[in-house]
Order: sequence, then C-alpha cells, then structure tokens
Amino acid sequence: MERVTHDGRETAYRRFDRGGDGPTVCFVHGSGGTRDVWKSQARLADRFPGVAVDLSGHGDSDDVATPAGPETLDAYADDVVAVAEATDATVICGNSLGGAVALRVALERDLALDGLVLAGTGAKLAVTDPLRDVLASDFDRAVSLLHGSDRLFHDAPAEYVELSKASMRASGREVTERDFLTCHRFDVRERLDEVGVPALGIVGKHDELTPPAYHEYLADRIPDGEWTELPDAAHLAMLERPAAFNGALSGFLNGL
Repeated sequence: MERVTHDGRETAYRRFDRGGDGPTVCFVHGSGGTRDVWKSQARLADRFPGVAVDLSGHGDSDDVATPAGPETLDAYADDVVAVAEATDATVICGNSLGGAVALRVALERDLALDGLVLAGTGAKLAVTDPLRDVLASDFDRAVSLLHGSDRLFHDAPAEYVELSKASMRASGREVTERDFLTCHRFDVRERLDEVGVPALGIVGKHDELTPPAYHEYLADRIPDGEWTELPDAAHLAMLERPAAFNGALSGFLNGL
C-alpha cells in the first residue's frame, strides 16, 4: 500500500504493475467499499498498470468532514486526482459512486485523461426512499438489503458476499450513508456532451441498482461513448465475472 498527501490528508492506494506499457488505470470503488473490490483487475498489470484508491473515510485513507452531496464528491475527486497525478494514471475506472467521481474529474478537474470506464453507474444516481430510510435507521438491514438478489451480486460465491458485507460494515453507517446520499444528489445528465475523452460503460445484465439502460444513456450522450453488457452479473461485475469484465476493459484500453 502507498499513500499520497494532499489537502491536509492522506489517501491510500494499492499499485498493480508488472511492467505493462499500456495506459495506467486508476480504479475507484463505490459506496461503502474499498480498493479491494478491484483485486481481480490486478491480473491486467502485465499489460496495463493500475492503482486502486481508498476514497476518504474508506479503508486506510483519512476521512474528511464534508456533508453528503457536492462537497463530498469534490473531496473524493481530489483524492482521485492526487493519486492519478502521483502515478501518471490517465484512465479512470469507477464503479457506482466511483463512476460519479470519474465524471466529476472529467468535467471539473484539469487532469489529462485518455479515457473513462463507467462501471455499474450512471449520469444520475437516485437512491430509493426505502434504502435511504434504512441507511439512516437500521444499518444492518441496509447491508442485507444491498446484498439481496440482483443488487450488488447476481450469483456470486457466498464468500464474496460475506467479504462485501464485512467491507461495508468496516466503512460504517456514517460513511456509507454519506456515500449513498452523495450519489442521490448527483446528476450530470445535461453535461454529458462535455465529456471530451472516450468512455466505456460496463454493466451486469442483472444490475437493478444501475441497470443497463443507464449505460446505454451514457453511451448515447457522451460524444465518444460506448457500452457493453455482461451476462450473469449484477452491480459488482468486476468481482462477480472478472474475466468478462477484464476482457471488456482490455479491449477498450487497447483501442486507446
């Protein structure tokens, strides 16, 4: 694990690099997650170096005292920019909340990018009233709800589900709720035509949190956008179907 200091805090990240000469990818996790969600993408490091970030308040990174919404999204974007600049990453691959962070960086930050990968995410990330209610009142139930059928996973091994639950519990209710409320207040539907780099949407066919239609919408409105659907996967397709996910990601990176 490595760290970069910026804006009065430290952001932790893990580097995957086995000498690949392709573009370096900065991987950004979703709500209540950590860099560990990207462990299977380390398999690409002989061709494409990667760095997986712990956003502020997650994993081994320092937290920020920002309210849910644009202020927190800006803080997370600062985390990603700091890591990208420290590692020469030129592609951002974000899942869910991480996709919102990637779009925030592309639209609002002066960071030289070659591409975006928007996995299990959308231009607007509304969170249902029932989920927001249980995040506020019954965190254990919220964790169980998110790990129900066709939400985070479609048909993953039980150990993956348990590891995901443990990761979310480790992030804690306050940080996880802040993440989901930040998603709920995110909306860049009117700005997608400003994205000036190639973008790939990747979505599990069974993802009920950010369904395939969200990714078709992204591809239709980003000038150089495309999307692909992975069978037998839901929201965390990079964990549930890593070979298919890595194949789609590699194809996109080769095209850059």
